[in-house]
Amino acid sequence: MLENNHLSVQRAGRLSKTQRGGAAVEFALLVVIFLTLVFGILEIARLIYMLNALQEVTRRAGMLAANSNFDASTLNTIRSAALFSDGKGNLMFGAPVTADHLKIDYLSISGDPKSGVVTPQPISSLPASPAQNYANCLANPYDSGCIRLVRVRVCQPGGDDCTPVPYEMQFPFIDLSALKLPRSETIVPANTLGYRFNSATGL
Repeated sequence: MLENNHLSVQRAGRLSKTQRGGAAVEFALLVVIFLTLVFGILEIARLIYMLNALQEVTRRAGMLAANSNFDASTLNTIRSAALFSDGKGNLMFGAPVTADHLKIDYLSISGDPKSGVVTPQPISSLPASPAQNYANCLANPYDSGCIRLVRVRVCQPGGDDCTPVPYEMQFPFIDLSALKLPRSETIVPANTLGYRFNSATGL
């Protein structure tokens, strides 16, 4: 009788160990699935945030550039000011986007205004100063040297074209490495471009 009880206790112990081992395996599988789901949601939420933030960054840069001089130093200041920086030069929660990823172009308008067919096009050679641009636009608003529009896009630094920026993941549980960020283009009318009227010269 005692021997039967001892065998029953041994079987119960082995069964308990087996159950504990199975529970540990099930828990490990559930944790992996749970963490993948949580980090996937966080990554997608960050991506949605970036889409909205980049559009706002280009809007801010466009509004600043439309009322500021177009020399290199001013443009660098505009790019930095438009970015919601994290203190290291990156877009807040938006690595790898930095001020270098903001491409600012100045556009003229060509075509026949009477027919209503006009085309914005990049200015190949910027005027010497905002005052010179003002004079160009007074003489002929459809001249190739008259800045009428300012365009800001998010592009890979370097090159004349606008190559999309690769998306940089923050969490390893979901693979979005093939994804590219949109250019987030903003076009605004050129306002003062930093021009101040000079009563002595009439410009």
